[in-house]
Amino acid sequence: QRSAMGKKKPEEMAKERAKFTAGAIANQIDEAIATYIFDLMEKFAGYGFNKSHSAAYALVAYQTAWLKCHFPAEFMAAVLSSDMDNTDKVVILIEECLEMKLKIAPPNINLSALRFTVNTEGVIVYGIGAIKGVGENAIEEILKERAVNGDFLGLYDFCKRVDLRKVNRRVLEALIKAGALDVFDSNRAAHLAELATAVRIAEQHGKMTQTGQHDLFGLMEEESDASGQEGSQYLKNTPPWTDSERLQHEKAVLGLFLTGHPIESYLPELQNFTHGKIAGLIADAQRSKSKLEARVAGLVVEVRTRQTKSGKMMGFATIDDSTGRMEVAAFSETYEKYKAILVKDTLLVAEGAMNIDDFSGMLRLTAEKLYSIEQARENFARAIALHWQTDSINPKFTEQLREILQPFQGGSCPVILHYQSQQAKASVQLGDTWRVKPTDMLKLSLERWSLVSGVEVKYRN
Repeated sequence: QRSAMGKKKPEEMAKERAKFTAGAIANQIDEAIATYIFDLMEKFAGYGFNKSHSAAYALVAYQTAWLKCHFPAEFMAAVLSSDMDNTDKVVILIEECLEMKLKIAPPNINLSALRFTVNTEGVIVYGIGAIKGVGENAIEEILKERAVNGDFLGLYDFCKRVDLRKVNRRVLEALIKAGALDVFDSNRAAHLAELATAVRIAEQHGKMTQTGQHDLFGLMEEESDASGQEGSQYLKNTPPWTDSERLQHEKAVLGLFLTGHPIESYLPELQNFTHGKIAGLIADAQRSKSKLEARVAGLVVEVRTRQTKSGKMMGFATIDDSTGRMEVAAFSETYEKYKAILVKDTLLVAEGAMNIDDFSGMLRLTAEKLYSIEQARENFARAIALHWQTDSINPKFTEQLREILQPFQGGSCPVILHYQSQQAKASVQLGDTWRVKPTDMLKLSLERWSLVSGVEVKYRN
């Protein structure tokens, strides 16, 4: 009977019931009493605790609740550390920290320990052990060197002081992408671009140290160290990653977007064609007794599908815009039409009727149309405007403009050039053959072009 109870298998319990009842009757016990006793045991088999077990659970629950209430940062740092090898668990726990209004600092090569810790300001500092691709041997080497010889001064100093057989190129890249070297410079792209040179110099320095020799390269490095500029001047001038690029790299090594939300850089655009943020739409839906038509944007954090009895597929996406979450439902034909853009970790714009779901209590939008951010930009934008302010005409201007626009030709979005100098001011719309697809890549290329002073996507009123 004990074995059958442990397995929680109904068919096993049914066999045991017959044995138990027969044995009870043989021992002069009334069948009704035997049945009643077995019913109690069967109920306990569903999920039961003895009193000592229950008391122990209650005590642990009280202790952890007390710690979470009075020492929330320390408690959550401990919980995060206990599950830091499981990225999915870390992501869930980080979300809980944010709901608790706890601040979380990115990994810091001069502050972070193996596990999650709490600094003097009550901020949880990310543990190096929770970065994907950074093993225990590498972490042990980093922490040992820091403890013996003090904080690292920069990328070059870091590479020179650690054993690069343990802290290899893959580890260094992961640390940079996670933000662990932001303490030296927040330009993570620059660290990554300089990494090969830093590793080469560190290896050369190691060889010279072992042989007791110095070469001209080593002397130049020592002079740099002595001047106090170690690691602060890089050989290449590398533009920083966009917010989107930075967050995607964080996602790759941490499993989540830690230092921002992918929607943030799009907010100025989104307000031109959406009806507000999710938190505000939830409040509107709660006040309304009927469905509201709305267009809303958010990051897809979960996608699931379901098949109807007729064999058609339905898609459901949970989107997040940093103020709240809502569910987007795409039924049959709508799902088939837009399933290619129902992808996790992408920005989705959804249009349709919304209301509060009675069962889940969550805001739900039944989609009529769905757009990726680039599709939404092309659909709602009136033009891309370039601002060109100069008093001297650069002969390469038109040639460079053609090179930038050409890969994106064939769209529906016009390009307008606003020219201004001390003598003249004019606006010119390029011909229809130069209508473009207003992708993120085009927008970024124009923004990084040194000959224009500004790029603006103009929307219809």
